[in-house]
Amino acid sequence: MSKQINVALIGNPNTGKTSVFNALTGLNQKVGNYPGITVDKKEGVCKLSRNTKAHIIDLPGTYSLNASSIDENVVIELLLNKNDKDYPDVAVIVSDVENLKRNLLLFTQIKDLRIPAILVINMADRMDRKGISLNIEHLEKHLNTKIALVSTRKKQGIDKLKNLIENYRQLSLKPCLNASTIDTSYFQNLKKAFPDQDLYKLWLVICQDVNFGKISRNELDFSNFKIKTENELKRLQQKETIKRYQFINAVLKKGQIIDKEKARDFRTILDRILTHKVYGYLIFFVILLTIFQAIYDWASVPMEFIDESFASLANWTKASLPEGVLTNLLAEGIISGIGGIVIFIPQIAFLFLFISILEESGYMSRVVFLMDRIMRRFGLSGKSIVPLISGTACAIPAIMATRNIESWKERLITILVTPFTTCSARLPVYIIIIPLVIPEGRSLGLSYQALSLMMLYIIGFGMAVLSAFILDSIMKQNRKTFFVVEMPGYKIPLFKNVAITVIEKTKTFILEAGKIILAISIVLWFLASYGPGDSFNNAETIVKSNNTELTANQLDNKVAAHKLEHSYIGIIGKTIEPVIRPLGYDWKIGIGLVASFAAREVFVGTLATIYSVGSAVEDEDDNTIKKRMAAEVHSNGEKVFTLASGISLLLFYAFAMQCMSTLAIVKRETNSWKWPIIQLVSMSAIAYIFAFIAFQFLK
Repeated sequence: MSKQINVALIGNPNTGKTSVFNALTGLNQKVGNYPGITVDKKEGVCKLSRNTKAHIIDLPGTYSLNASSIDENVVIELLLNKNDKDYPDVAVIVSDVENLKRNLLLFTQIKDLRIPAILVINMADRMDRKGISLNIEHLEKHLNTKIALVSTRKKQGIDKLKNLIENYRQLSLKPCLNASTIDTSYFQNLKKAFPDQDLYKLWLVICQDVNFGKISRNELDFSNFKIKTENELKRLQQKETIKRYQFINAVLKKGQIIDKEKARDFRTILDRILTHKVYGYLIFFVILLTIFQAIYDWASVPMEFIDESFASLANWTKASLPEGVLTNLLAEGIISGIGGIVIFIPQIAFLFLFISILEESGYMSRVVFLMDRIMRRFGLSGKSIVPLISGTACAIPAIMATRNIESWKERLITILVTPFTTCSARLPVYIIIIPLVIPEGRSLGLSYQALSLMMLYIIGFGMAVLSAFILDSIMKQNRKTFFVVEMPGYKIPLFKNVAITVIEKTKTFILEAGKIILAISIVLWFLASYGPGDSFNNAETIVKSNNTELTANQLDNKVAAHKLEHSYIGIIGKTIEPVIRPLGYDWKIGIGLVASFAAREVFVGTLATIYSVGSAVEDEDDNTIKKRMAAEVHSNGEKVFTLASGISLLLFYAFAMQCMSTLAIVKRETNSWKWPIIQLVSMSAIAYIFAFIAFQFLK
């Protein structure tokens, strides 16, 4: 029977904790949420030996056990609660060789919890270049631990780390120092009042709002104990921090030697360029332009292949299987609907690829610092940049990222405006509409279509900033918060980390979107394949009586179109058509708009299903979703997708709030339905107004 060891991976932000996690678990990992809280829970499995495996939890980054955010509370509460199923048998604390002094503060605190602890000193390959040498024997002796010197880039030290985890019972539980000496009499009285409680765990519960197993600060009986005020507790925390750094300095005096002359100053030179008040913005603009150009150029071939493959599969299904409801559902509902989202895997994968490279290289932190100069003028905290930028992947984790903004008003404004930033769910809509209405030409080597895509990202970000400025003026908030961002060292992105990020995030996007699209595609197929009354049931007779000179194929197309128009979904579309007609949309697009409130990317799958049901075309060359949409015409013969209607549709999706999941998260984060309702109504109104103006001006 195999044995499982619970491992908590802990560390400061930007110590390479994710790299160590990836090196240990590879693709054997999953991301969820902690029960009852919107904080990412990343866990994976690592095989240590034939009969032993490690269940590894990658905890949120924290600088110390003095929590100041929800993320940090998660770390502390897990380490305090032995009854938690994820309580660690061993804690692996990841540190960065260049910032060892700061990282050791957290390590010494965890040692006081008497949890077996291993110290990982990461990025060991940078030691020679930075002029750093370590006395591992001295460090292990004085820190009462075992050390794994690791370089995930050169794949060094991981085997030793696995061996230390497997043999965690041999680790010393002795603390690094006696923290109670900061106020001996206070801690002695505390021990007398609560003799059955671990002293340092009790101290963490008392001085901050965290739980000790099932014990909270409010549940402790202080009748026999003199309670200190909040200010007195803060002063004691400061004393504790000073005492720990005095100990760390003494240990590192012999344990770490830094040759400052040997250390290269390339980072300082690069920082001056990348964070320059002029060049910094120009470089960022060029990088963005390159990304969007690459998304179009590199993804075009696989996209065409996927599109044609699904069209051929639908045709083959119809030709090979017996005629009937099941075959029609499979070909017109399921295959067409799923094909409408799978086609965008290349673009989404490339988007995540570039975002991952920017984060891994250390450049994204410079962008955050750079944009802080602009954001404060518009009523946003510098910390708001993190959610706004991460919103390009998905608004849901971006809104969760607002938790570390201290001011409630700044946090609320950031939550309300973040959905304006262009997320990956909008990308399928943009990618399918832009080629229909924007020509393929180039100027100065830049594609018009890539420029259009970039403009949509800029418009979305601009609307977020403008909305924040308006909300700030209305709320009249007094900002006293300060923006602090850590600048990690520059490094060449690890291929393994980038690959895992792209695979996991793309897989999550496709699976999550796929569930919704599959369900909606089946419902839509049913609504489009059946209808009430004689207009639907006698479609062939009605069409034949009005069109006497038609070929068999033309007749089939006319009948299919007539049935669709008089189906249940056709009735729904016709009902809302008067409202959306001023925007340049017909009833089919209207159905797509309504369906995409489940999730924006559903729009493409919806149209794929509708056009598949509403046509009897047999020619494979005309059977892809792009060609069906390009050929769509109004009853008067005019094309549905023109420059005017296309730009109108793009602007509508740039501004509209069409994501039920995001609304649910906003409700959860604000603890009220008031704000998501305001968000839904206001964003929909803005989207309608801009789409209306664009269509009326361009038509």
